[in-house]
Amino acid sequence: MIYRGFLSKLIWATILLAWACATSPPKEKELTLAVWDLDNLSPGSVALPNLGELLTAQIIASLKKKGQYTIVERERLLLVLEEQRLGTTSLVDESTRLKLGRLLGARRMVFGGYQVIGEQMRLDLRLLDVESGKILKAVQKTATAADFQGWLEAAKKAAEEL
Repeated sequence: MIYRGFLSKLIWATILLAWACATSPPKEKELTLAVWDLDNLSPGSVALPNLGELLTAQIIASLKKKGQYTIVERERLLLVLEEQRLGTTSLVDESTRLKLGRLLGARRMVFGGYQVIGEQMRLDLRLLDVESGKILKAVQKTATAADFQGWLEAAKKAAEEL
């Protein structure tokens, strides 16, 4: 009799536990994200050399802080480029970049560029799904061309909106 009561409670506990597990939402998995250096789209390459790398570093730092993505480090991107024997000229083609993203296991990628025209700097970022190539989100920010700190802040805000 005691055994039967214990068994009944055990069965009910198992059913309740199974129901609780079945109704809890699954934990969201962090998405792997590759971030490419920003392209300098300024007429005549007016901007500072290596500025794309500096702005990209700011974007990566902001995305890491969000905690929503696992970021593919720049060194891994460069290593895959070497292994695939692709030069930087091959990377102009967005589809080539997406293929590399798949090789790295990235599910999302960030592309973008900046340009200085007159007194303004404009920054454009695009978040893409690697499998479909579909643009999931696009963000544009501007800053005064002479305000380097403003450029970094624009990159930070743009990344936060992705």
